[in-house]
Amino acid sequence: MASSGEVAVARAVLIHGPLSRAALTARLDLSAASLTRLAKPLLDSGVLVEVNDVADGSVGRPSRPLDIAPHKGRFVGVKLTGTHLYAVSTGIRAEPMAWIDHPLTDRSPGGVIDDIARSINNLEIEDLTGVGVSLGGFVRHGVVEHAPFLEWHGVHLAELLSERVGAPVTVENDVVALAEAERWFGIGRDLPGFAIVTIGAGVGYGLVVGGQAVRTVDAGAGTGGHIPLAAGGPVCPDGHRGCAQAVLTSGAIAGQVSAALQRPVSYDEVLRLASAGEPSAQTVVNAAGDALGRFIALAANLTLQSSVVLAGEGIGIYDLVAHRVTNAVNAERGPNAEPVHIHVDRSGFRAWARGAAAVSIQTAIHRLPA
Repeated sequence: MASSGEVAVARAVLIHGPLSRAALTARLDLSAASLTRLAKPLLDSGVLVEVNDVADGSVGRPSRPLDIAPHKGRFVGVKLTGTHLYAVSTGIRAEPMAWIDHPLTDRSPGGVIDDIARSINNLEIEDLTGVGVSLGGFVRHGVVEHAPFLEWHGVHLAELLSERVGAPVTVENDVVALAEAERWFGIGRDLPGFAIVTIGAGVGYGLVVGGQAVRTVDAGAGTGGHIPLAAGGPVCPDGHRGCAQAVLTSGAIAGQVSAALQRPVSYDEVLRLASAGEPSAQTVVNAAGDALGRFIALAANLTLQSSVVLAGEGIGIYDLVAHRVTNAVNAERGPNAEPVHIHVDRSGFRAWARGAAAVSIQTAIHRLPA
């Protein structure tokens, strides 16, 4: 295995590269000699490459920045819900190359593993480097301890799937995986810390502090969904009035409008109706915007992180209520607090699958051969 120093160099170049040697020594607090020693085996093995000379403003020869070899790895990220599978193939920087999604044929572990294996085959990847799987629930060391949407308990998914597909498999909670993708390859790449709030079938909440994603049992317990946001709001299935799950999930929003219009209405139709000015849809959507602003303010106030990443498959509502979200955030912040910066990832389910690929890439970087 590569040394910790070599892994640190590869990780820095992967996230922030191409980087000149001067920039890399400054970022990692290394001497030029130490960087040369650490980079040599990575260059010899083809993990790193030198790219075209560039003038960096210093006296002397132009520098030859270091970068990750662009074709070094191929990865698959899989996001599982209670009913669907979303898969994306990516390169070493989690850049999407191909996409596939379909309903699960069977929610049992064996059935889901069959579906994942077929999806990987359909993506037609040569020399698969690794697979990442993300899902709602608590995951520890590749074991799905509890996944409520799939009704799984104690499933050794990483081991079973790795045996099936013949490649290393990393399994992670979906919100943690999404936070890692934002931290390494997305909006949060240059942020020392941020909270992440996701809206869709559920409400997710994650945290990055000091450049590290927070991983605890509660990170996979869905506790963010039960934060009270609207004292007079509807009741969630667990009996909590006005909690995030009752006012922000796509199902809850669609259910409220369906009841008001006395006909079934999908979440996407709610957004169309609200955009067109339909009163019932507007009322529900506006209330969701106020609640989302309170959630974001709470996340910023309690974590001391003034940057919040907003993502998830239900993100389409944000553009309809952005002003209400901002007003609610400001109303809940102290006058001397740092302004909250909301960073929106609009890629929907693709963001979830890309998050799964990202944790597989992280595993591969930390397992670099010597």
